[in-house]
Amino acid sequence: MVAFREYKFLVLRRVSQISIISLFAAGNMLGWRILQGNLSTSKVLDTLPLADPFAVLQIFAARHIVSGEALVGALIIVLFFGLIAGRSFCSWVCPLNMVTDLANWLIKKTGLDASAKTPLISRKARYWVIGISLVVSFFSGVAAFEWLSPISMLHRGIIFGMGMGWTMILAVFLFDMFVKRDGFCGHLCPLGGFYSLITRFGLVRVRHSKERCTLCMKCLEICPEPQVLPMVGKTSIPVTSGECTNCGRCVEVCNDNAMNFGLRIHRVKS
Repeated sequence: MVAFREYKFLVLRRVSQISIISLFAAGNMLGWRILQGNLSTSKVLDTLPLADPFAVLQIFAARHIVSGEALVGALIIVLFFGLIAGRSFCSWVCPLNMVTDLANWLIKKTGLDASAKTPLISRKARYWVIGISLVVSFFSGVAAFEWLSPISMLHRGIIFGMGMGWTMILAVFLFDMFVKRDGFCGHLCPLGGFYSLITRFGLVRVRHSKERCTLCMKCLEICPEPQVLPMVGKTSIPVTSGECTNCGRCVEVCNDNAMNFGLRIHRVKS
């Protein structure tokens, strides 16, 4: 029970990610109608459309016509994550998160963290990659990031067979392991950057209690986006940055119960 309490959100995230992949696989290989398609465009119960809003934006930039169904699907995703769940796509849905988490785990076990020796890579770089993706999409006539996305490659590879896509996945793993900790998801991924922009007002947030905090700083050590926790030890407010992935790791490691999930509109009394 103690071990589960310390890793409960990690376990739940893995259950969520694996379940989603399994349902996609069952939909494509067995004809199940629970979840069909892929992470770019899909249908729930053969009725409710879902679509990656960043992929739709790239298609617009590439000057292609987007179906009404895809627009509705993108709007549903934007409303769900943007208004409710925050940037939880990255930690609860994205299959690549399991690869980058594995790299982080190995870094801690081996002590091979090259980040201190790596030239500074700004977390704002992902927003530049968003812009570059849209510009390249405009001039090339194709959704640029979708062609190179290791997220899509991993998702398709798990369901249909990896092919040469494994090289891109390996590249992300090695980059995070030997070049920059949390390098791809935390610094370069345009999809993560896009969700950061649209989810800054999401209701579900981690909140901090200054009264309970003993300044152990475990939350900052474990957080893949530590810049979202400037309030630790200073004031009792929820995380307000859209860059928080709502992964829950800071909640798990906090033995003081100073970090918990709550609503953005609820402020903990200091």
